[in-house]
Amino acid sequence: MAGMLEGKSALITGAGSGIGRAAALAFAREGAWVAAADLTLETAQRTLAAIEAAGGQGVAIACDVTDDAAVAAMVAATVNAFGGLDCAFNNAGIAPYQVNAIGVATADIEEAAWQRILDVNLTGVWRCLRHEVAQMRRQGGGAIVNTASIGGLVGLRGSSAYAVSKHAVLGLTKTAAIDHAADNIRVNAVCPGYIETPMTEESMRRAGERILARVPMARLGQPGEIAEAVVWMCSDRASFVTGAAWTVDGGYTAV
Repeated sequence: MAGMLEGKSALITGAGSGIGRAAALAFAREGAWVAAADLTLETAQRTLAAIEAAGGQGVAIACDVTDDAAVAAMVAATVNAFGGLDCAFNNAGIAPYQVNAIGVATADIEEAAWQRILDVNLTGVWRCLRHEVAQMRRQGGGAIVNTASIGGLVGLRGSSAYAVSKHAVLGLTKTAAIDHAADNIRVNAVCPGYIETPMTEESMRRAGERILARVPMARLGQPGEIAEAVVWMCSDRASFVTGAAWTVDGGYTAV
C-alpha cells in the first residue's frame, strides 16, 4: 500500500533532532522525498543517514532561518533536488533557556533575548513560509505546517518571548491560510505540549513534577506523536483542513 505522501517532496526545518528528526523519518516512511534542513550540515546529515538507513530518500541542507538568503537557497535546493515542493514543515525554533531567558519575568527579559527568540521562532517561520508559498504558487499548490506550541494557546510563566512568538505563529498561520487558499495552499499549525526532546530538558529539570502533574496523561509526549499529526496535515487526507491549530499535548490545555 502506498504511503500517505507517496511521490511528494517535503522540506523540514529543524530536522536535526527532536520533533524535526522524527518528522523527517515519518515523511520518508510515508513515501516522501525529504529535504532535511538544520542549522548545521552535520546534524542534517545525521538525519539524512537515518532516512536512508530506513530505505528513504532525501537531501541534507544547512540553513539558518534568520538569514533570508539562506532560506531562499534552501527552498531552491529542495526544488533542484526533487523538481518541486509539495509539503513544508517549518519547525526550526529555540527555547528560552538557549538565550538565558527561562524563568525570567516579562518586564525583566533582556531585549536581545526577546529579539532573538522572535527572529527565530516567528520571523524565521515567516521567511520560510513566504519562499515556500512562492514556489507552491508556481506549481499550483501545496501544504505547509508551522510549529507553534501550547505556549501559543496559554501563557507560560517566565517565558514571555517564547509565548509571544508562538501565539504570533498561530496568527501567521491563520492569516496565511486565508490569504493563500485561492492558491490551493493549505497552511496549518501543530501545537506540541511537553515533548521528550533536548529542548524540554531544562524545563523538566526546573519544574518537571509540576508540569507532569498538570498533564492528564501523566507523561511527556514523544517526538513521533507530533510527527504523525504533521504527516496527516500535509497529506491529501487533510484536503479540507486549513487555518487549524492542532494541539498534541496529552490534555495539558484541557485542564
